[in-house]
Amino acid sequence: MLIFLITVLGWTVAHTPEVVLRVVSAVFGELIFITLPSRRRLVNANLANAFPERSAAWRTHIGRQSARRLVETALLAAASPHFPPERIRRVASLSPGVIDLVKAHHATPGPLVLPTAHFAHWETLTWLPMLSPVPFGEAGVIYRPLKSPALNAYVHRTRERFGLRLLSRKGGLQAAHYILGRNGVVSILFDQNAGNTGALTLLFDRVCSTSELPGVLVEKHKAGLHVVYPLRTGFWKVEFQRADIVHDGTMPSATLGLNRWLETALATDDRLCSSWLWSHARWKVLNTPDRRLNLDLRRSLLDAELSARGLARLPRRTRYFVRLPNWLGDIVMVLPLLRAMRTARPDVEFTLIGKAAFAPLLAASGLADRYEPLPARGRGYFWWFRRFRMPPPECYFIFTHSLRGDLEAWLTGARFRFGIVRPGHRRPLLSHAHTLPSGFDSAAHHQFAQWEAFVRTFGLTVSTIDRSPLPAPADAPPRGHAVGLIAGSENSPEKRWPVAHWRALIEACPDREFKLFGTAKDRLITDQVAAGFDPHRVQNLAGATDLEVYMRELRSCALIIANDTGGMHLANALGTPVIALFGPTNPVRTGPIYSSPVTILQPPGCPPQGGGRQVDLAPETVRAALLTLS
Repeated sequence: MLIFLITVLGWTVAHTPEVVLRVVSAVFGELIFITLPSRRRLVNANLANAFPERSAAWRTHIGRQSARRLVETALLAAASPHFPPERIRRVASLSPGVIDLVKAHHATPGPLVLPTAHFAHWETLTWLPMLSPVPFGEAGVIYRPLKSPALNAYVHRTRERFGLRLLSRKGGLQAAHYILGRNGVVSILFDQNAGNTGALTLLFDRVCSTSELPGVLVEKHKAGLHVVYPLRTGFWKVEFQRADIVHDGTMPSATLGLNRWLETALATDDRLCSSWLWSHARWKVLNTPDRRLNLDLRRSLLDAELSARGLARLPRRTRYFVRLPNWLGDIVMVLPLLRAMRTARPDVEFTLIGKAAFAPLLAASGLADRYEPLPARGRGYFWWFRRFRMPPPECYFIFTHSLRGDLEAWLTGARFRFGIVRPGHRRPLLSHAHTLPSGFDSAAHHQFAQWEAFVRTFGLTVSTIDRSPLPAPADAPPRGHAVGLIAGSENSPEKRWPVAHWRALIEACPDREFKLFGTAKDRLITDQVAAGFDPHRVQNLAGATDLEVYMRELRSCALIIANDTGGMHLANALGTPVIALFGPTNPVRTGPIYSSPVTILQPPGCPPQGGGRQVDLAPETVRAALLTLS
């Protein structure tokens, strides 16, 4: 029954007046573009990724035309089995280049591979033997078989009537080798979303997975390589064109040559550009979200790409966004993971989003291609995120745990939005989540380990995360002799070592210089600590430094003694030795993570996971640790 209905539909379309079919193609093409927003966004994003320099109006026009061509191609595919040869000759012709090619092959037979691309009316390639002015010889076209045996049989019956054999990708490759071995012709579609079966290449400077089968056939059989494709010259009218591919006979050279030709053709000919199938997920390197942080395919031609293009590194045209945590200490702990992500995906442009005050730290880390400071809260806050929608970021990693952060990511249009879901919580705006197991005890696991498991869920495969300190800039000050003291803690009085203890420590070290650090809010505390001491020996810098100066000062200290604060993590990240004073808080979960020297002190009897009182940590204990590190 299905084949009967398809036959009736095809016959009806074949006998419908062209003016009606033009209207049908235009109307349904517009409906596809307008009423299927996800498909429209995909088309627009593909075009924006390929042609960021072109206007939005041009990209919209090409996208609309591509949708119309898709409908037109489907109608022709249905009708063409009912076309007699004389009608085919009226709507299709061979260019002089194709005529010369088939005549040369007839005169001097040899294996010939004719790849084609996803242009409108690609199925009309089965007409080539009938249109050829000379016998075409033994020929086959590799295709993807349909799941229905009945439909598959119908396709074979209608597409093979002019002598071009259909060779299944699943079982027909041996036949393709046989045909080429007898100096025949094999045609095959070369694609740039081949997933795990392709080879890593570049298309419009973005990493993609390209079909390598044409190149494999060329290399194995020392075959000629020419692209033959249908150029749409009017409604249901095509002229078959030829393009000669420059290559050295190897699979990598042939594969890269095909992609370079396609790039040039799409960029220079609007007719071809509007006929290409932009509604497929182009640049889909790896099919599953759990592999978004690696480029581990069976085969990679990226080194050959870089060599051929004279590039030192991969262009960064794939866009990932990272929403940073809101606190300084948390951002510092995320940096090693960002470093690993940067190493794993050298083709990605990483845009980091966070508070404006943290921009100097991210600049010093060298891990951000772009840093986008969050706007002020209020009207227009969420609208600010919509400006990233074209093209949208491919992935959005969220290191916050709030609905606000998830909504921010959703508004950018990112297809993949990754975050952590804790037991008993829901985050419906995420596309995929790293879910903590039921009964997960966060107090027994470091926050860094939790974040590491998060990014590994989505493909990070490096064996060990590099926790070495951030590299010092060329103009960094030499390490001095002063001891830095961080006596405050943002909004957490219970984490603060008492003022009297700080003063006792300073008094017990009369031969040492000290620098007090903190925010303007900490000034009340640091004023009490510094009161009565020689200001040259005890400098009170709280509230007097921005983040950039603060980092320079931390680098210049011989060591830092700090409460459990962001400054403690920052000093640790900058390579300065740290004595960390933990009382009620949990060093198992929030202790420093970098490989620079760290001494963690807790009050007597305090459990390893915290719960003690800072007042019980004696100044003599801290002084002993200071003398050990000095």
